[in-house]
Amino acid sequence: MKEEQNPPKKTLQQEKLFKAEEILRKRKHLATKDDIKRIKQSKFKYEGKKVITDDVKKLKSLEIIPPIPKEELNDYYIEPVTIEYYVPKDSRFINEIRFLYIPLIDPPYEERYPILNDCMNKNIFFDIINVLNEYPEHTTTILDSYKERFSLLEKINHSLRDARSNPELYKTAFYLCETLLKYEPTIAYLEVLGDYISWDLNWLIRKLNEHKISFSAEDDTVAYLIKRRNIYWEENQLPYDERFEILAALFFDQAYPNRGLSIEEQDFFYNIFNR
Repeated sequence: MKEEQNPPKKTLQQEKLFKAEEILRKRKHLATKDDIKRIKQSKFKYEGKKVITDDVKKLKSLEIIPPIPKEELNDYYIEPVTIEYYVPKDSRFINEIRFLYIPLIDPPYEERYPILNDCMNKNIFFDIINVLNEYPEHTTTILDSYKERFSLLEKINHSLRDARSNPELYKTAFYLCETLLKYEPTIAYLEVLGDYISWDLNWLIRKLNEHKISFSAEDDTVAYLIKRRNIYWEENQLPYDERFEILAALFFDQAYPNRGLSIEEQDFFYNIFNR
């Protein structure tokens, strides 16, 4: 009888890649295909609660703007969502706008990321170019991770510097950070920087709100902000917000109309009534 062999231990590089994939699953897979299928159903349970997106009376009754104290408004990203309903008397469809207010959830403090903690304590933008200048011991790790996107980091740095006299450039920095988000996490992100990109996006949204500058995030960024909010709500067992859930469901339906329509292997075992 053969002796049972222990599985080979993962190398350090394999461990890093595994962690990167795990973070990507948490951060990038904002709504799975199964989630989207549930959202497209008219009456179903999403995260244990019923979300109804085809009830005309309920849709029409949603406030255009939720009752949020004025002093807290800078801490939200605001996404317009279209609701549509049919008026039999006039034989026509009506489109109305409701605003989805997404609270900005900052990264938690972690001892292994002192540079990010310092930026959050000082409420300053996490600028990787500045990190290179101030923490030369991390130069190799950072350059290895961002050498192909170094020009992007420089553009962000220049935009932030010039935004002091021209706040409109905060918008440019925000759009550049949206692009950078697509390439995270890197090894530098995992080992040195931490979740700096979430902090930077939130910081820029607050700055744009503060200066009352209109801007529009990409659908993927909006979905990312929604997911971060949902994780925070679940972890802290905060009260269910029906208005938010309805508008978030409508956002996903409108932003990703064809997502979840392809047939995959798990579809043969899928049961929408399980949740």
